[in-house]
Amino acid sequence: MKIVFMGTPDFAVPVLERLIKEHEVICVYTRAPKSAGRGHELKKTPVHLVAEKYGIEVRTPTTLKDENIQKEFVSLDADVAVVAAYGLILPSTIIKAYRFGCLNVHASLLPRWRGAAPIQRAIEAGDKESGVTIMEVVEALDAGRMYKKAVIPITKETTGGTLHDSLSVCGAHLMSEVLQHITQIVPQEQDAMQVTYAQKLEKDEEKLDFQQSATDLERKIRAFNPFPATYFEYKNERFKVLKADVSDISGNPGEIIEGKKSLVIGCKKDSLEILEIQRQGKRIMTAQELLRGLEFEKGYCVN
Repeated sequence: MKIVFMGTPDFAVPVLERLIKEHEVICVYTRAPKSAGRGHELKKTPVHLVAEKYGIEVRTPTTLKDENIQKEFVSLDADVAVVAAYGLILPSTIIKAYRFGCLNVHASLLPRWRGAAPIQRAIEAGDKESGVTIMEVVEALDAGRMYKKAVIPITKETTGGTLHDSLSVCGAHLMSEVLQHITQIVPQEQDAMQVTYAQKLEKDEEKLDFQQSATDLERKIRAFNPFPATYFEYKNERFKVLKADVSDISGNPGEIIEGKKSLVIGCKKDSLEILEIQRQGKRIMTAQELLRGLEFEKGYCVN
């Protein structure tokens, strides 16, 4: 097939690389380079770098609403557009440009978790499974018909990072299968009664709220690991929390119950034992490693 690929972050890279091996990727659309670092040098997206590696034309429009940009897209005359975490809204002209339309790799089992942060929200909510859905792109958010799904279990060890990587690889395999059999697949409508939305991650969510239960906080810690990561503040210093466990020791919300041999903080229900932590300007370490050089004051309330 002749394919136009539209994607931006690391999540999209395995999908693009699989398509390059199996089809003719004639053009790649990705977000424009952004300035990064102290020197404010322009940094190309992971998808941009892969496309350049294989000598594929790259386009980086800031919007797809411009008529000239839409005409250029249509004139590529591809069979299908494949979308994976692109980051720009696709207008109707783009969606309908090619014979097989636009197919999207979505990181959830639709109709559950439409929207911006399906990976983190699934873990945070305590879901037992996540997965990938290959769906047609329509103008409504993640509402298109579904071509194929694959399930990935969520365990007590699953983090946002590990699930992201698993879903990325799974998405590449699934898209390959769909394109191979696209004329034989009858896409299915989503059940509107089962729709949930994965709201965008907000900055104020990163701070741990010990008025919540320890179970809820443990899930959030895993969901937000490695990015954007959760934290608490102790004596005006911020500590990122990367891993924790639920303890049945009781204490007041935010109270340091144990801060010498282990680090245990009270919650609304049960308490949170911190297992992996990062002090400002330091590397990630186990709580035991941190406690060799820093003792947390028992009874002190963190925020």
